[in-house]
Amino acid sequence: MARAGLKWSTQKLADNADVGVNTVNRFEDGQDARLSSVAKMKRALESAGVIFLGEGQSIDGGPGVRLVKPKD
Repeated sequence: MARAGLKWSTQKLADNADVGVNTVNRFEDGQDARLSSVAKMKRALESAGVIFLGEGQSIDGGPGVRLVKPKD
């Protein structure tokens, strides 16, 4: 959801996170990924304006993501 919200390709996320595109693809497919790679992807998304919401922070009460409104 976060990557799609930014309209980033898997390659763009990989480039911004300094991980391989195969790492992004495996992670999005639900396969194992190194915690360090997941942390890099999370930091890259957060730097682009994604906010990760924990339990109880979203409309339905589950986890989710939100995009920061761009500054004019």
